[in-house]
This record gives sequence, C-alpha cells and structure tokens, in this order.
Amino acid sequence: MRYAVNVPIFDGFADPGTVAALAVEAERAGWDGFFVADHLQTDFGIVLPIGDAWITLAAVAARTERMRIGPMVTPLARRRPWKVARETVALDMLAGGRLILGAGLGYPPEADFERFGEDGDPTVRAEKLDEALHIIAGLWSGAEFAYEGRHFRLGPVTFEPRPVQRPRIPVWVGGIWPRPRPFRRAARWDGVAPMGEGLHYTEMMSPKDIRAVADFVARHRPGDEPFDLMHWGVTPNGRAGAVMDEYADAGATWWMETLDPWSNGWTGSGPWPLERMTERVTRGPRG
Repeated sequence: MRYAVNVPIFDGFADPGTVAALAVEAERAGWDGFFVADHLQTDFGIVLPIGDAWITLAAVAARTERMRIGPMVTPLARRRPWKVARETVALDMLAGGRLILGAGLGYPPEADFERFGEDGDPTVRAEKLDEALHIIAGLWSGAEFAYEGRHFRLGPVTFEPRPVQRPRIPVWVGGIWPRPRPFRRAARWDGVAPMGEGLHYTEMMSPKDIRAVADFVARHRPGDEPFDLMHWGVTPNGRAGAVMDEYADAGATWWMETLDPWSNGWTGSGPWPLERMTERVTRGPRG
C-alpha cells in the first residue's frame, strides 16, 4: 500500500503557496502522494474561500520531487477536454511524470454545476465524463485524432507534446458505491476512487465494502494490467497503521488521508484549524 494526503483546498488551504509548503512537509514526512479537491463551491452552508486545483497543483509540482500528485477528483463534465489535455500534459512535464488524473461526475451538482448554469443531470454528466476521457486519451496519444459525440466534437487534430508518462497519464475514476455504472467505467482505466453512498465527508467505507469494490472491478477489467484502488479515510492518532493494514488486506493499493477540519475541532464556523490539520501530515503516513 502507498499513502497519500488529500487536501480540501478551502479556507486557509485556498492559498496555493500554503498548500505547496504543506506538500514539501508531506514529502519530507514520507508520504507517497499529494492530491487536492476540485470544487467551485461547497455545500457546507457557509461561504468559504476556495482555491483552484490546477494552479495549486502547479505550485505543488514545482516544489516537490517524488510524490504522485493530482486532482481527486476533477469534474470533467464542466471542463473542455482539449484544455484539460493541454493542462495535464504541462503539469506532467512540470512534475517530471508524476501526475495522476482523478476524474468523476462532480459533487454536489447544485453547488458545482447548476449555480453556474451547467447541467447537473447525472446522466448528462456521465455522458460528458465518458466522452471527455476518450478525447483526452486520444489527444495524449500524439496521433491525429477526431471525435464526434453527443456533447463534444473536434478534429482532426494532433496534440504535441505528449505526456512524460507512457502509455499515458494514469486515470483514476471516482464513483459512489454500490452504484455499478461508475465502477464499470473505472475498470476501463487505471484506478478507482470509491466513496460510500450516504456517507458523510468524514465517514469511511468498511474493509468489506472495499473488498467488494476490488472484486467487482476485477470481474469487469478487460485485461490484467496493474490497477489501483484508493480508499479515503481519516485515521485516529496512534492507530493509523493498524487501520490502514485492514484496508490493504481488503485490496486497497492507496490510502488517501483526508485532512478533515471537523475531527480537528472545527464546528462549522470560523477559520479552519490549519495547524492541527497540518500535524497529521508531519507525523507521516502511519503516525
């Protein structure tokens, strides 16, 4: 199992410089990955400063050397796939081949889509996600590429440069378990980022559910290439390693430690407790 930090870039973490400095600390403490949320607004019931995932990741890439980085997850249904293709190649180059593209439908649809005039219908978002992933992979190939879909059309065009990574930047797809469709989609790519249906931001899926995800994806994989299954979690002080081991035994290949303001004393108003949240990073993955 490998270990990553997942940073909700809200409140004090909306500053790319602050997050990049945290990433330096994370790399020093032995974490294997550093990922950030990608939202336009929250559904927390209050107005919070929110950072831009891609600018923040560029700052992180420039200041780190070893960790995998990426958005977890970016809602491709509200982005132009050809622009994402350009941005991801540039970021993979800046990071020296360390980018992972986390992609999903986006949540919550009201906050991240409908308030900005975007279609929040889940069927439409799913169609756009599938089309966008196909287009991005086609543009990454460096070959002439054209596409005619329900939502996106382009080409023929050729994109250079290609990503540093071969055959492509890894793609992890998010989904709500136990809905089957997102996991059939994820099985076609390189990894899956599941969340349990009805769970609060701070609540974890059970090891039993993670095993069920692993079994489902294995049944639907077209080949036997390596595949990553990450698990979001918030570990208790002093017991992180024991908790993580349960999920590794269930089939998770990555632990994604979410920096959670609630478990660090935030009551839903006032500034986030950044110092206490940062302490979880500096303790190291199993601290």
